[in-house]
Amino acid sequence: SFSLVEKSIQNSLNFGVYQQEEQVGYARVISDFTTFAYLCDVFILPDYRGRGLSKWLITCIQEHPELQGLRRFMLMTRDAHGLYSQHGFSPLKDATGVMEITKPGIYLQQAAN
Repeated sequence: SFSLVEKSIQNSLNFGVYQQEEQVGYARVISDFTTFAYLCDVFILPDYRGRGLSKWLITCIQEHPELQGLRRFMLMTRDAHGLYSQHGFSPLKDATGVMEITKPGIYLQQAAN
């Protein structure tokens, strides 16, 4: 829902890519701005891909003053490993200690209430 998207944006450090007045790309970072950051929701519209905009966007994010000195910067991607490896990201070396809680139907439950 719009309210969920709005809340996620309000609680993130947001980056937009614009061609004149049109937004053509976006990314957001969730962070404590001290030790950890998580990069997510990265996109460039299909008509604007292949122009180096995603590389530029990631560079801008990594150079942002509030994201300096972090011990860990993470992301999840299915298909953009090549892009992120150019910026120093690498596969998790040891996922043994990584755990998660997933709630696949949480948004439907919230909408019903």
